[in-house]
Amino acid sequence: MANEIQALQGKDISADVAKVNGKESGDMQSLSGKDYGPFPFSASGGTMTTIGSDTIHTFTSSGTFTVSGSRADMTADFLVIAGGASGSSYGGGGAGGFRTSSGTSGGGGSAESEVTMSAQAYSIVVGAGGAVAGGSSRETADGNDSVAIGITSVGGGVDAGGSGGGSRDHSGTGSAGTANQGYAGGDGNGGGPFSGGGGGGAGGVGQDASSADAGNGGAGLANSLRTGSGVDYAGGGGGGTYNPTGANQGGTASHGGGAGGAHFGAGAFTNAYRGYPGTVNTGGGGGCVEVNLVYGEGNGGGSGIVIIRYPTP
Repeated sequence: MANEIQALQGKDISADVAKVNGKESGDMQSLSGKDYGPFPFSASGGTMTTIGSDTIHTFTSSGTFTVSGSRADMTADFLVIAGGASGSSYGGGGAGGFRTSSGTSGGGGSAESEVTMSAQAYSIVVGAGGAVAGGSSRETADGNDSVAIGITSVGGGVDAGGSGGGSRDHSGTGSAGTANQGYAGGDGNGGGPFSGGGGGGAGGVGQDASSADAGNGGAGLANSLRTGSGVDYAGGGGGGTYNPTGANQGGTASHGGGAGGAHFGAGAFTNAYRGYPGTVNTGGGGGCVEVNLVYGEGNGGGSGIVIIRYPTP
């Protein structure tokens, strides 16, 4: 009798037990067109938090994002912001490039597509802000790129960059930003007072300097991917001004950008004269002051940030 069970109507059903409606056991993971892989999905790296049914990884410095298991349908939202540039000799520093799949990208760009994750260790690079050399050199620097899960945001520019810097020369023009990452910087004013343009931001162009004041930094953008409510990022740095009469002001800034300073021909080089730095982990551009008719001195840009968010498996 037992031997006959495997030969019902003359058929050996042992090889058919692994078939469900024509699907082999090896195909069970791709029923309905979905490949759920042999292992459950998990990921590690950065600072992990949860909001509702989502998991968030936040990188405020460079590190590794490690994905284990594989799911062909496992996608993630991202926010990748590069480091902001320092203020230059006259103009505010450009904000770091701003790319996201959740909300508006920089430079008026639309939200990008989510990224699909696979089982591997992703190197995460969080771009540093541009630094200002001390002493008599007063050299300025672009922000550094941020790189994560196949996305690269361009560092803010003293000249061209993720967002462009305000005019280096008080009579010069602002520099361009990168398409879908940030806006251009503002022009300077050389007709007295000597003032620089504001650095470009992710959400707006840097303001041109005028006969009254230096240019304000371009607006940044708010993004809620990390916390569920809007956090400000990637504002341009304010331009600086030199006017011994004290009648003119440095450019203002927002969204993590540093305000510009105003120098009146005397006083120590505090931030009120040099301009203010961009805020850490916002990608804000540094502010600047035009110290005299020969050179100016800026302050450093803010470092970038990387945020990855996906539905908790």
